Amino acid sequence: MKNNELETKSELQEKSLFDKTVGRRSFLQYAGAGAAGIALVAAGCSKDRGYDNPTMSGATLDFKDDFGVLNYAYALEQLEAAFYIKVANSNTQFTGTNAAAKKAYFQDIQFHEIAHREFFKAALGTAAIGSLEVDFSSIDFTSEASVLSAAMAFEDLGVAAYNGAGPRLKTGTYLLLAGKIVSVEARHAAYVRDIISNGSFADLNSLTSLGANNASGLDAALTPDKVLAAASKYIKTKINVINL
Repeated sequence: MKNNELETKSELQEKSLFDKTVGRRSFLQYAGAGAAGIALVAAGCSKDRGYDNPTMSGATLDFKDDFGVLNYAYALEQLEAAFYIKVANSNTQFTGTNAAAKKAYFQDIQFHEIAHREFFKAALGTAAIGSLEVDFSSIDFTSEASVLSAAMAFEDLGVAAYNGAGPRLKTGTYLLLAGKIVSVEARHAAYVRDIISNGSFADLNSLTSLGANNASGLDAALTPDKVLAAASKYIKTKINVINL
């Protein structure tokens, strides 16, 4: 199949998936169906991309093409989804007059991250890496402060990860999808920062370590190796990176 044919089909799938208004549960189901066509393409590429290499344990991210970048995003969405599911199941005690709003926020963001995770899983098909084993032992899920701090770290890192991975995507449709997802991640990051410190949602000075430039009004951007190093404390599964 020619590249322009692939992109045309991907554009139709992306349009049908993201341009319709659906509820949370419907979106999760629809995301899987809308990604099925992309999954067929990924399945055809899985053998020659080395995903069945028996000499490597854990998960392998091969950045030689777009599917490596998509798997990278899938790994990060697995991590974020697992965190917010853990928050929901831990019954974190939010405080203050806006406690109910905070709880509702974390419920909403949980569905966003699950939707992102399931979209990438379905899109990649047999080329997808396996489920990652996470380690949140450093987070006190009974503490509002600990949960908010971790959420801020995950969201800021997620934004930097998508921005840093963008130049590696060669297919315009995938780049558009990444842009639509990173903008949602940025909304999450801004809101959680504002919960922690009212009015700090647009503070780029605190993100210079992640590559933000306040003078130019540019958000954070990190290369995959730096993102994975920062996220490694939360991931038990060994992640092998090749062709970066």
